[in-house]
Amino acid sequence: MNRQLFFQEINRSLFHGKLNNRQREGIFHKLASFDKFDVTDDRWRAYMLATSYHETARTMMPIEEWGKGRGKSYGRKVKLSGQIYTWPDQIYYGRGDVQLTWYENYQWMGILMGLPLLEKPELTLDPEISAQILVEGMILGKSNRGDFTGLSLENYFNTHRDDPFGARRIVNGLDRAGTIAGYHYKFLEAIRKAS
Repeated sequence: MNRQLFFQEINRSLFHGKLNNRQREGIFHKLASFDKFDVTDDRWRAYMLATSYHETARTMMPIEEWGKGRGKSYGRKVKLSGQIYTWPDQIYYGRGDVQLTWYENYQWMGILMGLPLLEKPELTLDPEISAQILVEGMILGKSNRGDFTGLSLENYFNTHRDDPFGARRIVNGLDRAGTIAGYHYKFLEAIRKAS
């Protein structure tokens, strides 16, 4: 990929001519993770970039959820099952490129990544780790399943299907699915122009 052309295109179409070095750095981490996980489908790459663009409020760098889970079930010391936990002394609100939430998701992703995410959820804010969580969680990957919701990019982008609207189910139901599909098409156009 001609990265200079790619950045030129997304600067125009998605960043209104204001793409900064920090945003570029975040994108570089994601591009490196695509290579590490051997993600070659342009549609997958575009959709993951679109997801990060949305979930990080266009910063393209891992962030903490605004409000840190206040008012949400995962903003308390409770598991998905409803069971209360006392250890670790952490709250598993949204962090990273995909806003990873819930005790079980931090636990599972920590196992897959070989990282102590339960004890140190702030590791999800490391740009390299966050980019790898983004990819591992959205593809079949090591676990052979979509690790966020059980769905993966393979379900929505394959030889029979091209569904960036439905792909939102990989992360968060259909919340803002149309908006993110729009971002996907802009990233996809830039990737293809730069190939």
